[in-house]
Amino acid sequence: MNTPSMHEGMVIMPRDEFEELLERVAERGARHALSDVGLDGPGAANDIRELRGLLDAFNDAKKTAGLTIVKMLVTGLVMALLAGAFVKLKLFGGAQ
Repeated sequence: MNTPSMHEGMVIMPRDEFEELLERVAERGARHALSDVGLDGPGAANDIRELRGLLDAFNDAKKTAGLTIVKMLVTGLVMALLAGAFVKLKLFGGAQ
């Protein structure tokens, strides 16, 4: 590996060495970030899979809850319309 030379306060090095340095620094930063949030070590991949599973389940629950609310509103509206029609047609024994 060549030693980087200095040129007016700048370090000059070959592109391939610079890219290798960037790759090592990025990997070190990623490992540090994962360590900071407790996702380092042998069980980290399993933890991330479990988190993804929980997020998927939560998103499915939100979707189901939303659909249930819409179905309840539509059912209530249809029942109100039917009740109004029955009263209007005097099928419910309304005022005669």
